[in-house]
Amino acid sequence: MKKILFFIPFLVFVALGVVFYQQLGKDTEYMPSALVGKNVPEFKLVNMESDTVVSNGDMPNEPYLLNFWATWCPSCSAEHAYLGELAEQGVNIVGVDYKDETPAAKKWLAERGNPYSLVLLDEMGRFGVDMGITGAPETFVVSAEGKILYRHQGVVDAEVWENLLKEHMQ
Repeated sequence: MKKILFFIPFLVFVALGVVFYQQLGKDTEYMPSALVGKNVPEFKLVNMESDTVVSNGDMPNEPYLLNFWATWCPSCSAEHAYLGELAEQGVNIVGVDYKDETPAAKKWLAERGNPYSLVLLDEMGRFGVDMGITGAPETFVVSAEGKILYRHQGVVDAEVWENLLKEHMQ
């Protein structure tokens, strides 16, 4: 019996090794979302440009990226230039300024350029909670009908666009 107890740690180690091996090659940035396949939750947020209230019915009538970002987020700064490239290529991107100060966000966009067709303010983070985000940046692909097609947590760059997001924009 003592010999069997001696092998238990080894068996646990082997079992963990098998589990970790199965995870190799998987998209480590992918975070499943209960909202994929469902409509964007109902919201009313302020448009940064016009100070008017925007709701679901005011969103683009074409597929778009819904990008949660903030001035305090270093990763958002890293992805910003590439979002500008995507916007120049005709990709419609709606930005959600998440848990941020509006004057700082306006200054940030004025200095770095604004890749967004629309910027919504989520100062308290309630819409982010409704969308299930864990932080910024997070980007959702949304259909013309307002259905969430894909969720990406982390920086959007050329590799992420080509391998993960682009195919969902069709």
